[in-house]
Amino acid sequence: MRAEKVSMRIAGEIVLSENPGAIMRKWREIFGISQKDLSRNLKISSSVISDYESGRRKSPGTKLVAKIVNALIEVDEERGGAVVQEYTKLLEGSRFFEAILAIKEFAEPRKIKDIVKCVEGEFLVGEKNLDNNVYGYTVVDSMKAIIELSPLELAMIYGTTTQRALIFVGVSHGRSPMLAIKLTSLRPSMVVLHGPIKEPDPLGMELAKRERIPLVLSHVKEVETLINNLRGLD
Repeated sequence: MRAEKVSMRIAGEIVLSENPGAIMRKWREIFGISQKDLSRNLKISSSVISDYESGRRKSPGTKLVAKIVNALIEVDEERGGAVVQEYTKLLEGSRFFEAILAIKEFAEPRKIKDIVKCVEGEFLVGEKNLDNNVYGYTVVDSMKAIIELSPLELAMIYGTTTQRALIFVGVSHGRSPMLAIKLTSLRPSMVVLHGPIKEPDPLGMELAKRERIPLVLSHVKEVETLINNLRGLD
């Protein structure tokens, strides 16, 4: 019953998404399953999985989505069922929602430069990516997320797509948010740091460079103002 509830939630997220391939990839990476292992379970070519995730193929139908999700859960159960157990805890209530201050999917994609302007941002890394698309944002209480959330819960801050701005507030240096992102193995469109940062952390900036993630420092004074500015984007 627990696996069935998880399966329904994941399948629903994929089917209802405007970019189902990206959501398929997000969940495959959350489960820690390679395209090769997933395709072996489904008895199809790994190139088919790759084509769906990249958008080269049209959106899969509900029957194929169900098979893909069931395959992810089957592999997880063979490994001990850790991901299903963690996600079940999340569905039943955890400290996850205390760490999320705001989350939004845009009706139309925005550019990184739009987010930078909105947060009164200064580029620390990746200024050449101004015109890359952003499909949503999540504002995260940095300390609560890093101290209290599990790796799976951290992955869930991406909402329905990884192509979003992750905005960490209450940041004092900037290393921990980048380490948390590296832990999830998921790559956002950009990261924004907000807080009393006197000197950005060199390691955090180096991680952003290696992961090719634009890193921005916000100069908006209050968190409430920051969130209100973001809400004005849509």
